[in-house]
Amino acid sequence: MPELPEVETIARSLRGTHDLAISRSAHPNGPLGVLGRKFADVQVAWQRSIAEPAAAAFCARLYGQSILEITRRGKFLVFQLEKDWMLIHLRMSGDLRVEPRDKTTLGLHDRIIFNFADDARMVFNDTRKFGRAWLLKDPQQVLGTLGPEPFDPELTADAFHSMLHKKKRAIKPLLMDQKFLAGMGNIYTDEALHLARVHPLEKASSLNYSQAESLLRAIREVLTEGIRRNGASIDWAYRGGDSRITSGCISAMARNAPCAATKSNESWSASGGLIFVHLASRWKKAKKHYCRVIALFTFSLDNDGVIVFLFFTGLISRC
Repeated sequence: MPELPEVETIARSLRGTHDLAISRSAHPNGPLGVLGRKFADVQVAWQRSIAEPAAAAFCARLYGQSILEITRRGKFLVFQLEKDWMLIHLRMSGDLRVEPRDKTTLGLHDRIIFNFADDARMVFNDTRKFGRAWLLKDPQQVLGTLGPEPFDPELTADAFHSMLHKKKRAIKPLLMDQKFLAGMGNIYTDEALHLARVHPLEKASSLNYSQAESLLRAIREVLTEGIRRNGASIDWAYRGGDSRITSGCISAMARNAPCAATKSNESWSASGGLIFVHLASRWKKAKKHYCRVIALFTFSLDNDGVIVFLFFTGLISRC
């Protein structure tokens, strides 16, 4: 699932302010970003991808509007238009790509096709059909329930500790609650807790000031590193729309550091690598430290970046 760094990477790519190409098939003679582009017509292949309004009204209202700005709020992509605001949540498997309109072939899982007035289009692809798009007059109808951004300067160590002190929940699910803190998901929450040496099942209210300060610092550190590396999702498609541009990190659970990703070569032919899958975590009471169990898989990819070979290699225990 794309989390804050993956969504931020896509937002920057769509603005044309990121050095990561949105799609290898993007228009070679024009900007990769979509700022300033005007919607001509919109095709909805999966009606339920539109959360609000109805699909017909969604398409009609978008017609003729230009994209003024693209930002991110939590895990939402926020498009400021001339009259409305469009929100897109990628959920589990959503992605956006920009390509020439004369590319006639659409993907099997392309759910919404945004055709622009020029020769480009933006396509929302969503394998699992959980992603949603909204077209609203006031984005706070949806965004208003979100908690603070992790990088909000008003989210000081004092404020964060106060927030935690009021909650009796386990710290991990609390950090993943978008109403408490916007943008965190399973991967970066695990990384931050491990870096701060806080057990996932620790009650939030039990953390002292020093622990809260360390945890907030760790959250910002892993998110910053994730953004710097264009995201670190296990599914490496969340890099702005082209799974072949960068390879997944896939998750550096076996070391006391944020997840890392590496850029691939131009060709993925006969490429391969290792996948680290976090199986379990536990707190060893006797030695007072945190342990992780990692499953190690080996994979190989074909020219299209599809896994064609995968087998279990072994287990790693890290304490």
